[in-house]
Amino acid sequence: MSDRHCCPDASHIKEALCIDTERVYDSCADKDCLRDLRLYIPEPCQRFVDNACAVRCRGCEILNCLVEVEKVPFNKGFYTVDLTFYLKVTCDLIGAPGCPVTIVCGLVCFNKKCILYGSEGSVKIFTSKYREDSIDEALPMVDTNPRAKVQCADPICLSAEICRICDCCNTLGEGEINVPNSISRCFDGCITCPPIGEKVIRVTIGVFSIIQLQRDVQMLIPAYDFCVPTKECCCDTEDPCDAFKKIRFPIDEFFPPNLEDVSNQSTPRCC
Repeated sequence: MSDRHCCPDASHIKEALCIDTERVYDSCADKDCLRDLRLYIPEPCQRFVDNACAVRCRGCEILNCLVEVEKVPFNKGFYTVDLTFYLKVTCDLIGAPGCPVTIVCGLVCFNKKCILYGSEGSVKIFTSKYREDSIDEALPMVDTNPRAKVQCADPICLSAEICRICDCCNTLGEGEINVPNSISRCFDGCITCPPIGEKVIRVTIGVFSIIQLQRDVQMLIPAYDFCVPTKECCCDTEDPCDAFKKIRFPIDEFFPPNLEDVSNQSTPRCC
């Protein structure tokens, strides 16, 4: 909720409540620069890559991240978190002078591993959940491993280049990957692994991520009161021109700030 209720001191605490929530036992933040990753192109688009002279990266997005958590042998309470990222990269293929630019989308896959502390638990967890088409059947048992949570910002495509397979095979590896069906459906055509053409695209991508290990725990917290909303639901029916008049004039659009102004705004200041 966006409503904030401020209580001046602990005397306003009404009671202590036991809640069942997820506690983060360990976490890490990382900034990965992934160099010379092979871009897997759908088979119908491979001919455009073979005829291109240059490539320009337009953008990329994370399609999915597969997460696996396993215990670390002989290291009590620690777990390995294995991550497999699938990224969709959009590139502009530039051919001979005067030819139109061709837009293609390809797949980038990379793995990441980290070790975090997730504590230990030996209980078996069973839950029930109402289902409309069944008689409140119990859900399957949940294992005692902690759950991993991965948060990622939009990746940054730092560079892209075209090379012949024979010239860059040492940096790109063998080229065999396992593409899930859910990922393949995001592209127009079958992803060829390894590529069947003469040229490939290799990209360098920057990824920001936060990885957490968390467990379900019962915690005792102070409670002030129920969160009753104080803000009324607003259905704005005012005149569009009146709403436009309330918008601040975009001075920066007409008079772009210089480098000194931008540097002063980005420099942190202590109060």
